[in-house]
Amino acid sequence: MKKYSFLIFLFGFALFIQGCIQFNTVSYDVIINDDGTGTVKMFVHDIRSDADSTAQFEQDKSKLFDYMLKSDDFLNSMKQEGKDITTRKLFKSGDTLDAEVVYSFDKISDVENIMKDKDFYYLTLEPTDSVISTNGEVVVTQEHKRILWDSKMKNLKFEMFSQSFEKGTFKPLAQYYKPGN
Repeated sequence: MKKYSFLIFLFGFALFIQGCIQFNTVSYDVIINDDGTGTVKMFVHDIRSDADSTAQFEQDKSKLFDYMLKSDDFLNSMKQEGKDITTRKLFKSGDTLDAEVVYSFDKISDVENIMKDKDFYYLTLEPTDSVISTNGEVVVTQEHKRILWDSKMKNLKFEMFSQSFEKGTFKPLAQYYKPGN
């Protein structure tokens, strides 16, 4: 599994899942207020499991559908990380399972460790991380990849690639999601 430093937030996977939940892409739409607070709308496309046993697969489903989607404990955990979740939902898009999460923040560094310098905002990534799109500028060196945005910008956008799914290698979760449960 590719590990992205900026995806620590993604549903608290770093703390609660040991690499079994995968997704194809994730996008962020960050709105920054004049006082430095703001909101993030995050969209995760094509969520799947790479569990290799029935027990692990059942655990993945429970963590996603019960803990992350419904639990107050999850909300409290994310709030301790500076992310006050206001919306969390799963939905089917054709035969894929997608997620949308909206949260507010008090400081920009709580958003995937985006930093602010005098003249710009920046997000530092691993050189192998794949930026699909952004309204900033991507700068690549041997040590890292960075997305830079002018500090006057109030809307930062970026989309990242995470995992491709070869036929039969990952278990789709869409068929197991029942809205309203």
